[in-house]
Amino acid sequence: MADVSYKRHIAKTITWRVVGTLDTILLSWFITGNPLSGLKIGIAEVTTKTILYYLHERVWYKINLTKDGVLLESRKRHIAKTVTWRLVGTLDTMTLAWIISGDPLAALKIGFAEVVTKMLLYYLHERVWYKIDFGLPNRKNN
Repeated sequence: MADVSYKRHIAKTITWRVVGTLDTILLSWFITGNPLSGLKIGIAEVTTKTILYYLHERVWYKINLTKDGVLLESRKRHIAKTVTWRLVGTLDTMTLAWIISGDPLAALKIGFAEVVTKMLLYYLHERVWYKIDFGLPNRKNN
């Protein structure tokens, strides 16, 4: 049987991208004052972040954090994933925002605003997906 975790990671990638893109569009619009800039930054991120998020999911799936032979699927793991993803995501957003807006200060402001909003949104996204068994046939949540 094929590894069904790929389906899970693709589904998580899509749901997170929808949440993340909407957040980026709104923050970029607010900070630049230009709805078109917000839309351009958000659309550009769809491609870059989808690829980066999928790779991030695959890396974390391969990381075997165990305690006494039991895989840790705890809040600590989700916090660690949140921090590593936010680092990757913020650097991507700031780079795209600078290229699209031409304003490095606006790019920094967008990046810093995202650190707050996206860490909270990502953590909540991880907690929701932790409750879902899709793509993990051998796991039953209690």
